[in-house]
Amino acid sequence: MSRSSIVAFQGEHGAFSEEASRQHFGREIETLPCHAFEDIFAAVDQGNAEFGAVPVENSVAGSINKAYDLLLDHDLKVWGEILLRVRHNLLALPGTTLESITTVRSHPQALAQCERYINRHGWQAVPWYDTAGSAKELAAEPAEGVAVIASRLAAEIYGLDILAPGIEDLTFNYTRFFVVGRGDPPFAEPAKTSLVFATAHSPGALVACLNEFASRQINLTKLESRPRRNRPWHYVFYLDFEGHWKQDAPRDALIALLAQAAFVKLLGSYPAAVIPEEDGTSQAALLQI
Repeated sequence: MSRSSIVAFQGEHGAFSEEASRQHFGREIETLPCHAFEDIFAAVDQGNAEFGAVPVENSVAGSINKAYDLLLDHDLKVWGEILLRVRHNLLALPGTTLESITTVRSHPQALAQCERYINRHGWQAVPWYDTAGSAKELAAEPAEGVAVIASRLAAEIYGLDILAPGIEDLTFNYTRFFVVGRGDPPFAEPAKTSLVFATAHSPGALVACLNEFASRQINLTKLESRPRRNRPWHYVFYLDFEGHWKQDAPRDALIALLAQAAFVKLLGSYPAAVIPEEDGTSQAALLQI
């Protein structure tokens, strides 16, 4: 990636999406905060950003449906994936002590993922629009007895102290992101491929589609159904598998799938990520752009 490249993400500076972007591309990248997921896709579509970092699923909360709907609606391709170990930190104004805290602000999902820690201290949980946004507003409008839950990056950006790191209830809390961009990414191994397809509305149609992968010894890593928004009680299926569509077996499976399915959209073949080290660095193959 060139130094002039910009990566769009959803949220305020210091959001976990920005942390994921820096984990993948390096800490010196330029980032573009966006209000909503739609704005990420628009920024990349219009050339205001070269890439976008879009969260697609969490190991605790499951898939993020809005992201998958946008992948279906847009022509952007998946250029990579990021696995971010989500570490929720308790942040407060410098000089604040744990004993003085009465209220904790953060995004509802972050509050839910730290519920046991909050309840153990008897604090009031106040939902906020964004994790990094709660840190930004506390720094701009100081309030006594208030702490927020956000990333380590948010603490650095807004000058807040980390009173307690890693307060999430479950330590295996990871969020998976797609890196989306225009055009096709370069070939890389090991690779994963993501696609969406719909089947005929007939018995055995889904099994026949999936057998095209099983018969070629292709390992599926994700399969999830979503309602078709233009056809009530019909569904599309999002599927991830190991391998690149340019390789023989995956290519043959996709050709066979085209004959079986009602429609198929290839979202992209991209470098497969691995779970990052405990220091937050990723072992994933970075994009060679």
